[in-house]
Amino acid sequence: MKKLSLATLLLLAVSLTGCELIGDIFEAGVWAGILLVVVVVGLILFVLRRVF
Repeated sequence: MKKLSLATLLLLAVSLTGCELIGDIFEAGVWAGILLVVVVVGLILFVLRRVF
């Protein structure tokens, strides 16, 4: 019975670490997306100012 609880604890620890990792990756993706949108809008404004 003790081995089962140790295995369950290990599985739980790995699962939580995996979820935390996925959360960090998602958060980095959100910030990268925001940065990309800002850069694209800046480029569009730059091109429009040069044209007009």
